[in-house]
Amino acid sequence: MSRPPKWRKVEFIPDIKQFIPCDKSVFDKNILLVEEIEAIRLKDIEKLEQEECAEKMEISRQTFQRILNNAREKIADSIINGKAISIEGGNYTRNICFVHCNDCDNQWKINYENIVNKDYKCPNCKSDKLDCKKVENKRCCRGICKRNNENC
Repeated sequence: MSRPPKWRKVEFIPDIKQFIPCDKSVFDKNILLVEEIEAIRLKDIEKLEQEECAEKMEISRQTFQRILNNAREKIADSIINGKAISIEGGNYTRNICFVHCNDCDNQWKINYENIVNKDYKCPNCKSDKLDCKKVENKRCCRGICKRNNENC
């Protein structure tokens, strides 16, 4: 069994999700994933080094480079061949939180969206007695999981 893909942390989700060539009525399209847009933003707009970009997205440099190359290839194909661009989907999160189970002492990472939707329980014991933990001065769930938890 393959391991699940790692969440890619993004800070920006664009409001405009479609780019269409103005002189085409029927067209092909390329789908850019949200994490690919984030990679383009960090590297080409913010002008960060690849290592800094990877750290911000909480992925390896190799994974960042692969995501960036995929995004640039799709953008180039769209410009050169007159294809539309649609921004959708991907394996991303707005934040990655560290969670601790008070019943079995298990600790793991969870994406911010599951916390907002209250869609999480301990994977070991299925308990809902959980705390969000701040680790290494990183922001955690912005206080949503346990509003009175001083760790958030």
